[in-house]
Amino acid sequence: MAGYIEDRWLKKKPNKDTGKRDRTALWGRGKRYRVKGIPGVRDRSFDTSEDAKQWLANAQTDTTRGEFVDPRDGAIPLAQYIEKHWWPGRSDEPSTAAPMRSKIWNHIIPFLGETALRDIDAAALRIWTTQLLTRVEASTAQVIWIHLSTILEAAVDDGRLIKNPCKAHRTVKAPKPSKRRAKAWSRSTVDAVRAGLQDRYHIAVDLGVGLGLRQGEAFGLGEEDFDFDAGVVHIRRQLRWDSKGRPYFCLPKGGKTREAPLSPNLAKRVQDHFRRFPSVACTLPWRNPESPTTELEARQRKPITVRLILTTSQGNRINYAMWNKRSWRPALAAAGVLKVIGEKVETYGGRTRRHPVYELSRADMFHVLRHTYASTQLEAGESIVSLSEWLGHASPQTTLNHYAHFMPEAGKRGLAAMDEWFGQDPQPNVPEKSLGAS
Repeated sequence: MAGYIEDRWLKKKPNKDTGKRDRTALWGRGKRYRVKGIPGVRDRSFDTSEDAKQWLANAQTDTTRGEFVDPRDGAIPLAQYIEKHWWPGRSDEPSTAAPMRSKIWNHIIPFLGETALRDIDAAALRIWTTQLLTRVEASTAQVIWIHLSTILEAAVDDGRLIKNPCKAHRTVKAPKPSKRRAKAWSRSTVDAVRAGLQDRYHIAVDLGVGLGLRQGEAFGLGEEDFDFDAGVVHIRRQLRWDSKGRPYFCLPKGGKTREAPLSPNLAKRVQDHFRRFPSVACTLPWRNPESPTTELEARQRKPITVRLILTTSQGNRINYAMWNKRSWRPALAAAGVLKVIGEKVETYGGRTRRHPVYELSRADMFHVLRHTYASTQLEAGESIVSLSEWLGHASPQTTLNHYAHFMPEAGKRGLAAMDEWFGQDPQPNVPEKSLGAS
């Protein structure tokens, strides 16, 4: 079997005159015994021959099994591994990369960054998870945990760890958020919030409720996406903003384009909006706002022009964060959905401005319109398969998991059948040859 131990302090061959091995120039310097000759394994030195023999035996066994990991490779701190080895190898879309980077740099590196990969054990993970849940909601903690597990899985692939500690310990579990049912608004709430928005933004509510659009899809919708003759809307893109505040177009979530049916009355509202607020041509990069560095990137990021139907009063594309702050939340407050809990004072160029501070309610952001669309469709008896296609879900099961509670008949048919069963008097049918037959 490959591998041997070298004594660095004595020469290999005995002296011809004395019959003893002479000292080398390294005598008394450094560790004496070095393990060498194992293919794919770096040499390693030890103070005693017993330690060297033990390590050689283990390394030979692990190498044969394909499980050898040099402990020195796992000595790299987690932060250094992320910044120099893992993150540079990522190629995520900006819409994915920005929130991922924020979570890693804010919740993983500050707390585990100085820990060596090999020292991230069950105890370290339990403490980190406990502290994490004091800073963020369980749903966010779950995403951060997945990021850490992905990083450590890459360390396994890179030969720096034998196993992913997030998966190797029974006492360590990923944070699990409590299951919350999707919330839908009543017709009166939808109308009240719609009325609280500027006239030019009324159509945003109509598109959310009438087509099940996500916010970025609504803001990226173009006049050319409406086929009034066929009665459908093509959802082909979304408007996104990267971490540097640069807008760009990209595919809808999951990379799935789709079509949604357009009701005649919604079509009338859309056409009325076109007349009152003409669409504005907007040219933005596709997929990534960064300047391309290769011909391939230039083709992939080639700008496209869309006649946006939703723009600001100045004719600009809408920044969702600013729109939520200045239009959506005030409309929620006006409709009685949110409460004002304070005031923020800002000074610009000698001018003082006061802005209300609203309570936080993720359940009442733009996405609730999508839930309301799903609720309305299911209560009307629409097929879960059709709804899944219109929403752009990965599968009908995803739709069912999210919206089963919106199905008014769920469980009622079975309950009615059982009620009918027990509503009849028992009528035993005794076989002729049985002891109970007369």
